[in-house]
Amino acid sequence: MRTFDFSPLYRSSVGFDQVADLLDTVTKQTDQSGYPPYNIELTDENSYQITMAVAGFSEADLSIEAKQHELTVSGAREQEEAAKYLHQGIAARSFKRRFQLADHVKVSGAKLEHGLLHIDLEREIPEEMRPRQIAIDTSKGGTSKAKRKTIEG
Repeated sequence: MRTFDFSPLYRSSVGFDQVADLLDTVTKQTDQSGYPPYNIELTDENSYQITMAVAGFSEADLSIEAKQHELTVSGAREQEEAAKYLHQGIAARSFKRRFQLADHVKVSGAKLEHGLLHIDLEREIPEEMRPRQIAIDTSKGGTSKAKRKTIEG
């Protein structure tokens, strides 16, 4: 297994330790199988949808939890007593799937229809982080003292 040395990243940058933690988490996640299958779709510039195939699970069998930068979806069904299958191709096993969420990504809703669990995510960028236009002063000689505003006296 590969290990990564992030010390050069720490020498030349400030505040990117979350990126290193994310890469470290992704490389350590070996417990996740391919069950249940899922899609991640970009539905809009700031909207996403995770769709998971959870056939046979009801709303009561599923749990969705968003905590800090992680979304956890888990499912557990009660096992049927004394069921004898000649062939069992429909998986009924419990699962727990984790998704790492970026900053400002929030879960906006979830619905279960036709055996598919749809989880809607939305990136809410704070106003102070959005791009803004800066007006250019075209008067000669810069701004006059009369036009300047005093913030603190």
